[in-house]
Amino acid sequence: MLVLVYSGMHIAVALTLLSYVGVGLLRDNFDVVGNMLVLAFEDSISDYLFGVVPLFVLMGLLVSVAGIRRDMFQVVAQMFRKIAGGLGIATVAVNAVFAAITGISIASAAVFTKVAVPEMIKHGDAPKFSVGVVAGSSVLGMLIPPSLLFIVYGILTELSVGTLFIAGVIPGLLLAAAYCIGIVMMMRFAPGYIGKLSQVPELPDLLTSGEILSKITPIILLVTLVLGGIYGGIFTPTAAGAAGAMGALIKRRLSWTAFWSVLVQMGHITASICILIIGASLYSRMLAVSGMPSWLGTAVAEAGIGPNGTVLLLLLAMIVLGTILDSASIMLLTLPIVLPVLTNSGVDLVWLGVLSVLAVEIGLLTPPFGIAVFVIKSTLGPDSAVTLGQIFRGATPFAIIMFAVLLLIFMFPWLATALI
Repeated sequence: MLVLVYSGMHIAVALTLLSYVGVGLLRDNFDVVGNMLVLAFEDSISDYLFGVVPLFVLMGLLVSVAGIRRDMFQVVAQMFRKIAGGLGIATVAVNAVFAAITGISIASAAVFTKVAVPEMIKHGDAPKFSVGVVAGSSVLGMLIPPSLLFIVYGILTELSVGTLFIAGVIPGLLLAAAYCIGIVMMMRFAPGYIGKLSQVPELPDLLTSGEILSKITPIILLVTLVLGGIYGGIFTPTAAGAAGAMGALIKRRLSWTAFWSVLVQMGHITASICILIIGASLYSRMLAVSGMPSWLGTAVAEAGIGPNGTVLLLLLAMIVLGTILDSASIMLLTLPIVLPVLTNSGVDLVWLGVLSVLAVEIGLLTPPFGIAVFVIKSTLGPDSAVTLGQIFRGATPFAIIMFAVLLLIFMFPWLATALI
């Protein structure tokens, strides 16, 4: 698997190819493999639950196009604009709010690179700090519910997506608070890292009370609609995605050209996720036929490392794989192998889900293939003076904070399960 992935093969193709060849060799009958392929393609994504993927992706894209993120940033930035590094705290706060609407880290990284980075640099924040804050806070979109990674994890483990969403609330808010505390500590002990608030006389005009109300009302209504509908038992997660997409569309009427562009982007993202899930379904069936889960369970038991040791090894593997793979691919590659072992060991799968999401999201910020970092660099454009190395260095403190929060939740599982 790693050889194929390192050689440049798409993870879904590698999963499917290995599964096809593996079962064919194990059964010595490739007709069986053909039937397995048909069943996997039919069963993998034909469930109603999968409707949540395109609908939440659509909602996130519509929110970006509608300019709601920009409006929210203007409101929150006004509160912190006189403080060195204050716009960084504002970026974290706004990303936390919009994580409760969209659940897409990469979209947050792209949007706030355009919205927040120019303002932060303009007011004296160092470029590496500006891009680092955007990279770090963008991962909140995959932890604070609703989250596409929790949906993928729920599909793999057959857990309730709603339960996983609730489990992500405290860890997500804890990570956002840790980021803000980290920025305050940087301001106190490493002010050169953040930069210095420039004395720019022509600061943007203060928003009036009416402007603040007009900008923040759609956000409050959208968050209430989506999360209130899910947790109040009014909507299923799938229906909540549809309602949120409609709410974002009402906020700003789009031309047919713009709307078609959004639909095409939604199709690309949804197709990539679904083909990964199909590949992972084949991979799980191949592992079951090979007997690897039972062999691994025996090996873990004989090694004497226990369930917690197994979880730690899984998290370490996820963080390392994050240097070369995207988040969903890492979960689809690793979890089918270890889930049978951990389930038989009595590990809380909800707690494991929160830990897994945090671990794979750390990979978005780490070299050589931190996807969030490359998205920011691409969004900045080729003419930007900010280098890829600066973005990685800027994101490093936030990756360290994420790792600290990961250890905290590992040691205190109730942080992930208290609300369930």
